[in-house]
Amino acid sequence: MTIRPDGKVVYVTSEGDSAVFAIDTATNKVLRRIPVGPRPRSIGFLPDGSRAYVSLENEGAIALIDAQQHRFLRLIRLEGQGNTPKPRPMGIAVAPDGSTVYVTTGSFGSLFFVDPAKNAAAGAMPVGQRPWGVAVLPDGKTIFTANGPSNDVSVVDVATRQVVKKIKAGERPWGIAVISLQSPVVKS
Repeated sequence: MTIRPDGKVVYVTSEGDSAVFAIDTATNKVLRRIPVGPRPRSIGFLPDGSRAYVSLENEGAIALIDAQQHRFLRLIRLEGQGNTPKPRPMGIAVAPDGSTVYVTTGSFGSLFFVDPAKNAAAGAMPVGQRPWGVAVLPDGKTIFTANGPSNDVSVVDVATRQVVKKIKAGERPWGIAVISLQSPVVKS
């Protein structure tokens, strides 16, 4: 589940329903059931809350949703060369400025870059064994992917689209989160 940036709606994936449910955070009422396709996993919102991107593991695609009207718009297919016949989209993170949507592809072994202006894949790169979780730093310059079977996290430089480091991370890391330790700015 992921909360829309304005905090007013939460989206919840349901593998059994092949859908996303939009829920009002003030009333806890379902606003809409949005059919998206088989095995929805992760959700990423553009910073302005206008659109949501949902990874569809068994479809090899991303579902694009109008996040204001809560309706399915179209599929964005992910294609390329990887460790399996087709990508298996898992984790999603959105660049802080909304310029790119990052998608991990599980057993396919790659990180995809999706251009939200064109709603199309804009490249991919191998990052590790079965990347699932993905996170981006607040400055938008670094991405991390959690790579389960290799027990590590890949550190990706956004500008060069290169893995610059791998960090050992215990056994089978599947998720990753970035926490900002910056103090809030207080104006008086």
